Amino acid sequence: MAAVRVRGLTVAPAGSRPVLRDLDLDVPAGERVLLVGPSGSGKSTLLRALAGLLDAEHDDDGAVTGEVLVGGRPAGPGAAGLLLQDPLDAVVAATAGRDTAFGPENAVLDRPEIWERVARAQAAASFRPGRERDTATLSGGELQRLGLAGALALRPGLLLLDEPTSMLDAPTALAVRDAVLAAAGDSTLVVVDHDVAAWAHVVDRVLVLGADGAVVDDGPPAAVLARAATSTSELWIPGAPVPDPLDVPSELVTPALRLPGGDVALHGRGLRVVRRRRGLRPGPATTVLDGVDAELRTGAVTALTGTSGAGKSTLVAVLAGLLRPTAGDVLAAPGLAARGRREPWRWSSAELATRVGWIPQHPEHGVVRPSVREEVRATGRALGLGAAGDRRADDLLDLLGLAHRADVDPHLLSGGEQRRLGVASALAAGPSLVLADEPSVGQDRATWAVVAGVLRSAARAGAAVAVATHDARLVAACADAEVALAGGRLLPAAGAPAAGPAVGTPADDTPARLAAVRP
Repeated sequence: MAAVRVRGLTVAPAGSRPVLRDLDLDVPAGERVLLVGPSGSGKSTLLRALAGLLDAEHDDDGAVTGEVLVGGRPAGPGAAGLLLQDPLDAVVAATAGRDTAFGPENAVLDRPEIWERVARAQAAASFRPGRERDTATLSGGELQRLGLAGALALRPGLLLLDEPTSMLDAPTALAVRDAVLAAAGDSTLVVVDHDVAAWAHVVDRVLVLGADGAVVDDGPPAAVLARAATSTSELWIPGAPVPDPLDVPSELVTPALRLPGGDVALHGRGLRVVRRRRGLRPGPATTVLDGVDAELRTGAVTALTGTSGAGKSTLVAVLAGLLRPTAGDVLAAPGLAARGRREPWRWSSAELATRVGWIPQHPEHGVVRPSVREEVRATGRALGLGAAGDRRADDLLDLLGLAHRADVDPHLLSGGEQRRLGVASALAAGPSLVLADEPSVGQDRATWAVVAGVLRSAARAGAAVAVATHDARLVAACADAEVALAGGRLLPAAGAPAAGPAVGTPADDTPARLAAVRP
């Protein structure tokens, strides 16, 4: 167990307002704390401070002031086990076993103890692909569980978890939460999560940060949530209604190339993707998709659903033209063909940028410019859209709550802010196809409503939208059709024969709403 003491912590990166402001905090040894607050309130930054990692990330003079003690000593690398918000940032090895073993190896433990810890930690994190699984072939949810296993394998006195179940389906998320609590034992635990309902009844305390990076409430879970329920809270308070998606002005989301409403904008048939680890130590082939059919129609949002590792992100990449399928075909509507070519994977970068808006699961993958403003304007400028393109980009930035961060390096944004930047960047050039991978992760109630509204409004304006997600709220609020996957294959539609494929199966039972998009 390790006690935490923070005094006067302020973090103010160059060119930005303070992310944390004059923060004081005491966490007794062994206490379990849920840290919540609106997107961008400094939650991830506080975890990095407790892990002793801020000096490397914010090295400007005076950017970090105050005192952070863990176990009575200044926080430094190795003082805590930290699960990062984007688990891909923590991958250090080619195979899952070596990745989990990295921490114990650096602690110079005996080999038998290292592998005993690896086995126990992976079991506690519900990581099932096995020690020999190539980390490059893991889904976002599998990477999240692998990163969690790496933190647990250290058996630290202070365990810091940043959105540990955000990329998992609901049953797996609850199982992982319970396993984490058991594996943490008497360690001090600080968890950041927007899913308040999942954690509030299993922690000792809830700490709320405000939009300005200061503590606005702190105390027993029942008391804090009762106070939040009487305010216009941005928190996902248990029992609070799901907000309606924001109605976004059509000029911000209308496609540059428009097809008739209800037309099939893109269809995939018999899609198969096999991944292989190459290099000096090639690994066995992994079939990620097998015989998958999917259709995206203009004016509709299609949800791509399934448990972690089902193949959703791979399907998004194939449909977006970023990955050539091993077998099968992806064809765009003739009106979207480029130089007579209808296969998205055959389009040039400029042709893809004109037609496709991609929101990646790992938001940093899409970053190409040094500031938020330049990032959201980048595609429009590359396509020569001029002042009109800049205005649309800036308006989207404002809509998604990022205008005040316009001059900041995108890598210094919170995870939720990075995802919203990805949404703005993807829509700025007016794509006809919008493919979003887990766009609602890390969002509070207010920013969730904006993200959902952008996707819903883009479809109403004539785009064909596909969303890979575990977020049942997003599916209920936005989806007109659903492609459900399991183990890289299609799940049958409700009432269909087990052997029959399900392509664009309805996401709800409103016939009038789905008539135009049912295959």
